[in-house]
Amino acid sequence: MRIQGRMFMWLSVFMLAMAIVYGVWSKEPAGTTALFLAFGLSIMIGFYLGFTAKRVDAGAQDNKEADVADDAGEVGFFSPHSWQPLSLAFGGALAFLAIAIGWWLLYFSAPLIMIGLWGWVFEYYRGENRTQ
Repeated sequence: MRIQGRMFMWLSVFMLAMAIVYGVWSKEPAGTTALFLAFGLSIMIGFYLGFTAKRVDAGAQDNKEADVADDAGEVGFFSPHSWQPLSLAFGGALAFLAIAIGWWLLYFSAPLIMIGLWGWVFEYYRGENRTQ
């Protein structure tokens, strides 16, 4: 993680330099703001990765003498099948569509979002996946 943190920190330095150059050269506020926001996001990710790298064991990517097989193994638990993201996607799409069409559409998107959130949080509390 230490390498990725450094990469994002260098990316944030580059983004800051480009935001300043772009802002001075073009005097266009939207692109300048977008570049400064990209700088902020990049520095947050870099800080998080660097902060977390100090608290976890060094991975194979931090060892210059490591082989590809050193990083093999279980990465984590991922849900094998879940319908909840589909409900959240439809609800989110309707919510963003409400901005363009009309706010009344939020009455239809809110229940889909709430059902998707509820189902996702409590997915492993009942049913066939209860023991996982």
